[in-house]
Amino acid sequence: MYPHERSLVKQLSDKPFSLIGVNSDKDVNEIREVSRAKNISWRSFWNGPEGTGGAISRAWRVRGWPTIYVLDKDGVIRFKNVRGAAMDEAVASLLAEMGHEVKITHEDHDAE
Repeated sequence: MYPHERSLVKQLSDKPFSLIGVNSDKDVNEIREVSRAKNISWRSFWNGPEGTGGAISRAWRVRGWPTIYVLDKDGVIRFKNVRGAAMDEAVASLLAEMGHEVKITHEDHDAE
C-alpha cells in the first residue's frame, strides 16, 4: 500500500488532507529502517512493544491489520477498510464536501 499512500500524500499536498499510520511491529528500530527504506514521509506512530495488542489499537478497537479509517474534517469515521480506488473515492468525496474538487489518479493501485 505504500506506493498508493505516497501518491495520495503527494497529490493532495495542497489540500486539507493528512495520512497517519500506526505500525504494529514490535521493534521500533526496525520500523525506523523500514520507514526510511520505503520513503514513508507521513506521520506514523508506533503501537508499542505489544505489537497488535498495543495502546493505539486497543483504543481504536482495531482487530485486524491493516485497518483503514477515513475520517472527515470533524474527526468522524466515515469510511472503514477502503483500499485502492475505493479509498481515493472516499477521500475525494470528503474533500468535495469541503469545496475541494479533486481527481486522484494512480498508475497502479496494487503495486508493492
